[in-house]
Amino acid sequence: MIRRETKAVTCGNITIGGNSCISIQSMLNVPAQDVQGNVEQAKRLADAGCEIIRVAIPDKEAVRLIPAIKKAVSVPLVADIHFDHTLALESVAAGIDKIRINPGNIGGDENVRAVANACKAKNIPIRIGVNAGSLEKEILAKYGHPTPQALCDSALYHASLLEKFDFDDIVLSLKSSDVQIMADAYKLVSTRCRYPLHLGVTEAGTPRMGLLKSAAGIGGLLLDGIGDTIRVSLTADPAEEVMVAKDLLKAIGLRKGGARLVSCPTCGRTQVDLIAVANEVETRLEAVQKNITVAVMGCIVNGPGEAREADIGMAGGKGKFAIFKKGVVLRTVSEEEAVDALMEEIALL
Repeated sequence: MIRRETKAVTCGNITIGGNSCISIQSMLNVPAQDVQGNVEQAKRLADAGCEIIRVAIPDKEAVRLIPAIKKAVSVPLVADIHFDHTLALESVAAGIDKIRINPGNIGGDENVRAVANACKAKNIPIRIGVNAGSLEKEILAKYGHPTPQALCDSALYHASLLEKFDFDDIVLSLKSSDVQIMADAYKLVSTRCRYPLHLGVTEAGTPRMGLLKSAAGIGGLLLDGIGDTIRVSLTADPAEEVMVAKDLLKAIGLRKGGARLVSCPTCGRTQVDLIAVANEVETRLEAVQKNITVAVMGCIVNGPGEAREADIGMAGGKGKFAIFKKGVVLRTVSEEEAVDALMEEIALL
């Protein structure tokens, strides 16, 4: 796919935009007063593969989270700030890697200038986060409700406040819980500027629907070449957001590494417990770091034939499985032996 060309900005040891890989973000959800709890959760997110971590800074007391978390993990840290520009200044002084703030909500020009100058001095980018639920009254009055154009206008307005002070290390996000509005807003703003875009469906919900909405919204935009960094927002453990985001990027071919499982939906020809077998294979593949495709098929129709492009696979028969490699059958084993046999062949690849 051809990706939209964007400006590259640096967030700690991560580049957002330009020709860089799509980075995965999540946000800590431990109460801000619990420093150790935030540190431990940041470690878990880092271990899960999170590449940018955001932390809420609701007051000056919370600024102490920044050095504590940065001491514990090497993942770039973003300070999430609303309304109070002094929290942005203190976060910069504390060593933050990126600021999330809306310039139009922090007071007059002097406040915006102070934040822009502080961030510019330390090469710290600013993400402008526009949400459908918190648009300016003037924009809502113009459009009547949070339309894609309204989100686009709001994002570009906030960006203009920073541009006025010669600051353009900006990342934009235009989030809505409505997938269609979210997608249309990002498509619109992508034609109006070269700033890198942080994709997300806000308030997407619990893992079941949140995953689907994020796959449709984020995945659809990425397939169109739009987007530079993503967060899958779920009402769940933030580490689950990271795992879903990794799987999403793998599913659309934007992230390599680790095994990719393909399996058939089963039908009346199936004579093995394919659902149980596929689930066991999926679990055991989590530890496999090889960049391979593994097929688990219910019968010979969907086996070496349709799955011949898989690096390795298995196709069910009557109480048995044929293990095949690039469409060529290697051996046949019992259903009980099948998963172990498959993993043995994977180890030889």
